Amino acid sequence: MFGALNRFIARLDAAPDEQQSATHGAFGFQVLKNTNQEVPLEPWFDFIIGINGRTIDNPDPNLFATEIRNCAGSTVSLGVFTAKGQKIREIYIPIPTEKPILGLSLQWAPLSMTEDVWHILDVIPNSPADVAGLLPYGDYVIGSPEGLVRGESGLGELVEDYLNRPLRLIVYNHEYNVTRPITITPSRGWGGEGALGCVLGFGALHRIPAALEEPPQGPGETLFSTEGASFDEKRPISSSSNLPLVQSIGAGAELFVPANMTLPSKSPPPPPPAATTAGGGLPKRKQRAHHHAHVSPSGGGGLDDYFKEGEQKSLEDDYAPKAKTGGVPPPPKMGGPPRGPPKTGTPVQPEAEPGA
Repeated sequence: MFGALNRFIARLDAAPDEQQSATHGAFGFQVLKNTNQEVPLEPWFDFIIGINGRTIDNPDPNLFATEIRNCAGSTVSLGVFTAKGQKIREIYIPIPTEKPILGLSLQWAPLSMTEDVWHILDVIPNSPADVAGLLPYGDYVIGSPEGLVRGESGLGELVEDYLNRPLRLIVYNHEYNVTRPITITPSRGWGGEGALGCVLGFGALHRIPAALEEPPQGPGETLFSTEGASFDEKRPISSSSNLPLVQSIGAGAELFVPANMTLPSKSPPPPPPAATTAGGGLPKRKQRAHHHAHVSPSGGGGLDDYFKEGEQKSLEDDYAPKAKTGGVPPPPKMGGPPRGPPKTGTPVQPEAEPGA
């Protein structure tokens, strides 16, 4: 039933080089005006290229209107090409019996005309483009009420004709999916380069992309709302809960303790006194114990107690006994006498010379 339309869609969905040749040779009824809100067609962007499974190849709009009237009391299917993303979709529209019309204004036009768009890449401050309200990256100039704009040099020629005069342009914004008219006054004496003061992109890489499903957040709008939100859907946090906050969030939350929050005491028993080795040597180094910090249950310590206990543990682990006083000093190292007097022990008195 839709063989011809499907073949047409296959050509448009082919590789980019093949797609360009297919669109350049294809025509359809471009929607100029839509007065029926129940018909999901956008002016300028949408082209009707098929009806009831057949590709439209006759530019006579009367034949198209006659076929619509013949479908009174039933549903008609339309194949639609859109300039937003260069996609094809199929829509179904019920045709009323009493007034079998669509409420559309159409013109026979090539699909390639939707490629004559200029992408705003950059806007120089205080330029005519900036004063007119053009937005970089999101805006596309799609036409002008002042005349047809065709080809890569079409917009430049129109701007030259309107130097120092107001020029109306039709601009589509991809980020917000809206079309708006603007008025810009091209000038060579605004203080910068170009008559518009903006960087334009034209060609296959700057065609109108598919519309975003959701518009981005505007300035000042709330992106996320945390009212009534819970970090744990299975166990929401509430003021009536008797469980500690740590248990409500999960065991992993103990690794990150806010400064104003206290935890139950989980200190291990105090370590036994350090034992010395045989012969009075250094005590054996104790095995480090990894445990949770002891936090005062009264809430007075918080993280301060945590850091104090860590400091105390460091001092205990790095314990070294003080040097013993008295006794004979150790022998000097190899390589000569010691560099200084011994720190401990009784100094040796030099012998007195005879006759002193």
